[in-house]
Formats: sequence, C-alpha cells, structure tokens
Amino acid sequence: MINTRTPDTMARPETQTAIVITAAGGPEVLEPETAAVPVPDAGQVLIRVTAAGINRHDVHQRSGGRHSDGTAVPGLEVCGTIAAVGPGVDEARIGERVMALVQGGGYAQYVVASVPLVLPAPDALSDIEAAGFPEAAFTTWWNFFHLMTLGKDGFALIHGGTSGVGHIALQAMSALGYRVLATAGTDAKVAAAKEFGAYEAFSYRDADLAAKVREATGDQGIAALLDVSAGAHLAQDIQMMAPDGQIAHLSGGGGAELSIPLRDIMAKRLCITGSLLRPLPLERKAAVAEDLRRDVLPLLGTRIRPTIAATFDLRDAARAHAAMEENAHIGKIMLTVDHD
Repeated sequence: MINTRTPDTMARPETQTAIVITAAGGPEVLEPETAAVPVPDAGQVLIRVTAAGINRHDVHQRSGGRHSDGTAVPGLEVCGTIAAVGPGVDEARIGERVMALVQGGGYAQYVVASVPLVLPAPDALSDIEAAGFPEAAFTTWWNFFHLMTLGKDGFALIHGGTSGVGHIALQAMSALGYRVLATAGTDAKVAAAKEFGAYEAFSYRDADLAAKVREATGDQGIAALLDVSAGAHLAQDIQMMAPDGQIAHLSGGGGAELSIPLRDIMAKRLCITGSLLRPLPLERKAAVAEDLRRDVLPLLGTRIRPTIAATFDLRDAARAHAAMEENAHIGKIMLTVDHD
C-alpha cells in the first residue's frame, strides 16, 4: 500500500501545477496547467519538488512537442523531499531531502523517481544547486566511463566546457585526477572553463584548434571526446584524436547527418558513437548512480558545486527556455518551485 504522508503530515494532494508543452514550438508553448499528482509505482518515490534544472534536452523536446513516450511535462532533474513511496520502498524514507534523475515530469510540484536514481542532497548545497547536479553527472559518467572507456593515462575533451554538463564534468573529473580539455565560444567562457578545472581550454572557433589541442597534450591526442555540437567540429575532432580514440555525441542536431572521412577513421581506429540518456535502461543508469555515490558525491560542496547562471519561478519556464536559447549563460539555468 502506498504511504501518502508528506513531510508536513498533510495528505498527498490530488492536483498540482505543472508546466506543459502545449504544442511543438518556441518557449511560448510552455504553459502552467493543473495536473494530477503522480502516484509512485513499485520501486519509486514521489518527490515534493523545490527546484528543477533546465537542460538542452528539454528545449529539444519542447521544439518537437511531446516526448516519444507521451510525456508533455519536461524536466529531467530535481531536488526536494520524498513525499510518498511506492510498494517495496521503506516508508522511513518519507521526508528525506534528495536530488534525482527523473524520466521527464520535473517541471512540476511533484514528480516520481526510480529509487536507484535518487541520491541524497548534500547539506553543503542549496536545493537549487542540488537540482542542477544529477543530469550533468549522469551524462558525464555514462559517456566517459560506460559508453567510452577513459583512463587516467589518456586525455579527454569536452566541447562546451561551460555548459550545464560541461562545467560539472570539468570540476568532477579534474578533482578525480583526469586530464580534461575543453572548448567554448567566447573568451570569457574559455577563461571560465579553466577555472572549472580544464587542463587547457580553447575557442571552438579557432581554425587551429586541432593543432593547439595536440600541442597541449604533448602530441598524444584525445582519447575520449564528448561532443554536444551535433558534429559541428568533426573535421577538427578527427585530427586531434589519439589512436583508438572515442567520440561520443550528445546531440542529434535535429536529425543532422555526419559526413565522415572513412579513411581517417580507419587510420586511427577511431570509434564514433553517441547515446540518449533518457531511454537508457534503468539498470544501466543504476550502475552509473553507484559510481556517482562512490566517487563523486563525497566531493559535492567542496570540490564540486553547480554554478547557477539564472533562476526562474516554475511558472516562468518559458522565460527560462528563452534564456537557454540565447546561449550566453555559464553553468545551469534553474527553476524554483513554490507550493503556496
């Protein structure tokens, strides 16, 4: 039987405010609506949300309309307190302050999350900061250490080192001894990437990018490269890669196609791959969560802290998306969630 006690001992409400994608289009299609409060299934918890992160995936989902699974409420990461538990989950967890990776639905006052993807929110982070951690951390660890096989003897590179994913990846990986280079689009962002821990950082607009990266690595080249640009720098990427290097793509670019110089790929034995985090099976995400619990969570609040570029009220999600599309921010754009 589902426990419906909430931290304030009130019953779980039947309805909530959620941000709904009303049609495919620009930020204006995001509108607050009254929606049913979800009920946690077996192995899930219901989270009373206090903050939620804005991610590029949300923007792509909004542009295309509802997600392929039918979800009309975007949002992949939240912080809040456990308000109810599904069958098989210890009722003692009600009231825990947590952060979680969720399968959509985060732009709301309540969302369900699978227990393996629910992490303790550190006291050293505010709710807004904690909500900005899960999606970036899961994305980083899945791509570099599960999809790819980065070791500390090789160099990594992230295109977009000051993005929501990039700035947390730089902090976490450099703190753990990985040598990670980064690119960014402005001088200010290049400088910020270095402050986040980049081994070296460059403008991705630099015509000599590949040569400068190879020089920075002592001509060793890049072993693992994370690309959020839908292959916009692929020619330079291939030049800068080490033999047996791996390139993972995070963005499909709205259906963009890659033109790949096959002989260059063969000469270096390169692997070009990519993945979407949301449809990844739960058991594979759970394995990433265990890595984060062991290696990354102990560093939160000391060596790793999400940078908050801007904060908007939940009902102003359209403005938050417009801010993301300006591409001027460094770090995370966040939503705060009021329950009044």
